[in-house]
Amino acid sequence: MSELRGDCANCFGLCCVALAFARSADFALDKPAGRPCPNLASDHRCGIHDRLRPQGFTGCTVYDCFGAGQHVSQVTFGGRDWRTAPPAESRRMFEVFPVVRQLHELLRYLTEALTLPAARSIHRDLRAALERTEELTRLPAPELAVLDVPAHRADLNALLLRTSELVRAGIPGRRKNHRGADLMGARLQKADLRGANLRGACLIAADLAGADLRTADLIGADLRDADLTDADLTGALFLTQPQVNAARGSAGTGLPGSVTRPVHWTAGV
Repeated sequence: MSELRGDCANCFGLCCVALAFARSADFALDKPAGRPCPNLASDHRCGIHDRLRPQGFTGCTVYDCFGAGQHVSQVTFGGRDWRTAPPAESRRMFEVFPVVRQLHELLRYLTEALTLPAARSIHRDLRAALERTEELTRLPAPELAVLDVPAHRADLNALLLRTSELVRAGIPGRRKNHRGADLMGARLQKADLRGANLRGACLIAADLAGADLRTADLIGADLRDADLTDADLTGALFLTQPQVNAARGSAGTGLPGSVTRPVHWTAGV
């Protein structure tokens, strides 16, 4: 799934321009959509990349475009730089980027679903959905800008939910249903959450230290500042890099192979 991860070397810093920032604990300043971040250098690199957290840009360290940046830069706009493009074309790049980012997130989920043996009975449908979504990413920029992504996501949601149900059905015992639950700050140390449905759950600052989250469905779960110290997330379903980056963890946290261990987990920052 490497093509569904951000490759900044092949992007023109689109996330640093297209997206809006609001001054908060995650961002040190306000920045409207379409205006370059003042930390963006002329070579499209971040001028404070190694100091983002201490400089107050934690939000940047937990972000991932799922490969949308390089796709929009190199495929949709054929390698044209927003800095030198006509203003109207630059604005179109900034409109298209968040659309493609959503499509790439869906591609990330569908790609993972196709690796799950328990969902083999619906692999044909998943493959068709993947191909259909890939086709959408290749639409011309004017069509991408007005694409109804929520409708497409709704079409795929039932299929991804069915994938989750097939996988979690093989987990013995009672599988907890916390779909969309407000678990902010919840004390869930060493909780047995194997096969739990945590889709869209708010787990901000939840204590999940030592919890067993194997095969738990975490699609859309908010893990900001959640404590995953020594938790076992191997085989967790639909866990993404941004979710992991937003949480706190340790060298003992078990992670699926689809994500990498954040540097700040061991750097103490």
